Amino acid sequence: MRRLAEKKKTVQRWRGLEKKLADIKELMRISEEDPALLDDLEKELDGLASQVDEFEFQLAFSGEFDARDAILTIHAGAGGTESQDWAEMLMRMYLRWAERRGYETEILDTSPGDEAGIKRVVISFKGEYALGYLKSEHGVHRLVRLSPFDSDHARHTSFALVEVMPEAESDVEVNIKPEDIKVETFRSSGPGGQHMQKTSSAVRVTHLPSGIVVSCQSERSQHLNKEFAFKILRARLLELEIEKREVEKARIKGKRIDAGWGNQIRSYVLHPYRMVKDHRTGYEAANAEAVLNGELDDFIDAYLRYIMGKQEK
Repeated sequence: MRRLAEKKKTVQRWRGLEKKLADIKELMRISEEDPALLDDLEKELDGLASQVDEFEFQLAFSGEFDARDAILTIHAGAGGTESQDWAEMLMRMYLRWAERRGYETEILDTSPGDEAGIKRVVISFKGEYALGYLKSEHGVHRLVRLSPFDSDHARHTSFALVEVMPEAESDVEVNIKPEDIKVETFRSSGPGGQHMQKTSSAVRVTHLPSGIVVSCQSERSQHLNKEFAFKILRARLLELEIEKREVEKARIKGKRIDAGWGNQIRSYVLHPYRMVKDHRTGYEAANAEAVLNGELDDFIDAYLRYIMGKQEK
């Protein structure tokens, strides 16, 4: 029913465009007799052109799963505290971006850093075309800055890997059999109070046929940790199914990338100058602070138009 509603919405948009075109044709006919209407005609044509541009841009969301909710995972790269702090900065950036767009977010699991930041975080994004927008973020993100953790305040380069997956809509899509699942409980290792550390509230779920292992320990409740672990597992199994069906794996997830030199898709430079540059599209912005505060739309738009250009070729 949700997919049907999406299709109906798309058809209604194009029917509205068709009606507007008919109205403009009629206005053109009338303006031949009344030149005073030419200004109105020009405004209507500009509005029509803007709508056509917008609809053409939406063709970038033609992927099978682009309309889905998304699950985004951030992994700190090599570099210890520096990279773990960078991973947390990225988490904050995406949460603020989602807030700007009105998306609903939920942190499904997180592993705290040794001294600061996070080693890994899994976030659910719910909203129209969440995957379609966030697929531009899949890859290695590089940060260059003066380290707040270095007594000499030397310049450091940190890396973090961002992975984006479509959220599975139901168990039917991935066909999880009870006999294929192994569920284990253990005590949470990170901070969170005595309750989390004294009870076996953390959950580890293993999918035996694929070997995928998912663990969750963020919540005090074993039930919630189990629910979130299965949510992540379904997304990862769906991801495997997509890769089997798609010749171009990078369309949804891409090949496995190491969070290190030579693999970055975007660089965030805070010293000796301030700039954010996307290495795929060449798009760059001088206001790095604004980008890190969630102003990502220009980078996402540039990537989607870049993909559309490649598809046209």
